[in-house]
Amino acid sequence: MTPSLRPFLPDDAELLTVLMQASVDELAVDDYSEAQRAAWCALAEDHDAFALQLARALTLVALDEDAEPVGFASLSGNRTLVHVYVHPDLTTMGIGRVLVEALMKLSLARGGEAMVADVTDNARPFFEKLGFTGTARQTLNYADEWLGATRMEKALRAPKDETLQ
Repeated sequence: MTPSLRPFLPDDAELLTVLMQASVDELAVDDYSEAQRAAWCALAEDHDAFALQLARALTLVALDEDAEPVGFASLSGNRTLVHVYVHPDLTTMGIGRVLVEALMKLSLARGGEAMVADVTDNARPFFEKLGFTGTARQTLNYADEWLGATRMEKALRAPKDETLQ
């Protein structure tokens, strides 16, 4: 399935909250405790605050053939991926790849040279397949729950050959 993409709209917040929480609850169950997942999901419980967060970033929404949201991803500051979520029943359909690659192209077109993401343990294999490499092990704090994560980075441009200049 190749999804269509469109920018985030404020009316999307409630549906994207449900999608994000389902993704976390189902896809992170082997890596994080119930309390950790609940704290992570709580980040989107205030729909207005979540909508504002998504609107402040460059957020793309992936739609299925019925124009229903099936994933979303956000880029902050033309460099940092802050959200990448796909409906848990559709994780092998290439939706996450389409979202991240679209944001990479937009970042590159705006002069970006690299992209970074604080990647949870369950998402690390996905990012490695996209060519991201780990640069530092860290923890994320959500409502006093600590989640193991890895800072990952991917160059968007080939390094300039100094000898050709």
